[in-house]
Amino acid sequence: MILSDRTIKAEIARGRLIIDPLDPSCIQPASVDVRLDKGLLVCRTKRHESYIDLRQGLDDLNQLVELEEDEPFLLEAGGFVLVSTLELIGLPDDIVARLEGKSSLARIGLLVHSTAGYVDPGWRGRLTLHVSNLAKFPVTLYYGMKIGQISFLRLTSPAENLYGSSKLGSKYQGQTGPTASRYHCNFEGNQQ
Repeated sequence: MILSDRTIKAEIARGRLIIDPLDPSCIQPASVDVRLDKGLLVCRTKRHESYIDLRQGLDDLNQLVELEEDEPFLLEAGGFVLVSTLELIGLPDDIVARLEGKSSLARIGLLVHSTAGYVDPGWRGRLTLHVSNLAKFPVTLYYGMKIGQISFLRLTSPAENLYGSSKLGSKYQGQTGPTASRYHCNFEGNQQ
């Protein structure tokens, strides 16, 4: 069952659902708009040969760029960047979340996809998003702009193993900014 605005507000008031900072104007009928934080991970050119080896750490594939308060970041046509939500999200043991892009942005060719559109119970941190520009022209990104929307669903019962538990080997719990792929941790000997 998808949570309504009324239930979202009640869960926040009870401290079970965390959205921080919360702009009350971002609460929609069945979702909450999330905004773009200052940090962006931009893919470096000419860093690697002609391929990416998934067994290797990829932190040096990207460069962190900080947005200024009112200065735009110009996302080139065909380009992509990893960004994070301004809001820290925290989920209890019986709620999952879905993160989607804003349709107004998609209508100009700017696709926003959560690197993991499904957010597990127990998650706590800022969410990393993948933003792609399919338009034929560069598109501006601004700190604090509404970049996506998150909806919440209640589970049939609380989860046994929460995201971040030692049993799951969760790789992104507690992230505070856009986070590069940690896929290499899936290979034997690369566990963190």
